[in-house]
Amino acid sequence: MTGILLGIAALLVVLWVLGKIIFGIAGALIHLLLVIAVIAIIISLIRAAMRRA
Repeated sequence: MTGILLGIAALLVVLWVLGKIIFGIAGALIHLLLVIAVIAIIISLIRAAMRRA
């Protein structure tokens, strides 16, 4: 019984570490995509303003 609990605890720790790594990378990617989107919107607004002038 103790072996099963130890195995489950080890599995949960490994999954927790993998989750931290994966979500850390995904979070950085989401922030990068948001920055790119904001830059694209600013460029679009500048180009539209230049066409009207």
